Amino acid sequence: MAERQEQTAPDALLTRIGQVVMLHHAGDREEARRRLLGLWAELGEHGDPLHRCTLAHYLADTQDDPADELAWDLRALTAAEEAGQQALAVTAVVALYPSLHLNLADDYLRLERRDAARTHLRRARETALALADDGYGEGVWAAIARLESRLGEDGPGMWTPPRQRP
Repeated sequence: MAERQEQTAPDALLTRIGQVVMLHHAGDREEARRRLLGLWAELGEHGDPLHRCTLAHYLADTQDDPADELAWDLRALTAAEEAGQQALAVTAVVALYPSLHLNLADDYLRLERRDAARTHLRRARETALALADDGYGEGVWAAIARLESRLGEDGPGMWTPPRQRP
């Protein structure tokens, strides 16, 4: 019975995170930040890496200061790297990497650290190659193109998603 509860507890946490994210998307940024910070305190610095990654990823979006957003995005990337070492989390982490690197590139650009922004934009492109040719993948590639434009990237850096053959 305890084993079954442990298996369902992570799903319950992801559901709770998702509910708070909906609150944020509905426009209540302050309340979303407060609730996400509560979940972070509940999870702890040493909680499940995939949950820490997801939570930090969304917490970054609720920050007002670009330096605070960068700190949360760096926590998300660190947790993703830890999660990637766990067999069950590898697929989820592969899908998260492009978004994590895009967020970091955006953070660095807003902090006027263009070289660091370019580094993470390059990593976003590289990791986006593993994405499926679906709505999520297309959205990531569109975000890459927008960030390339903001950085003034041109030439070979202006990638379009590689198309998978039917």
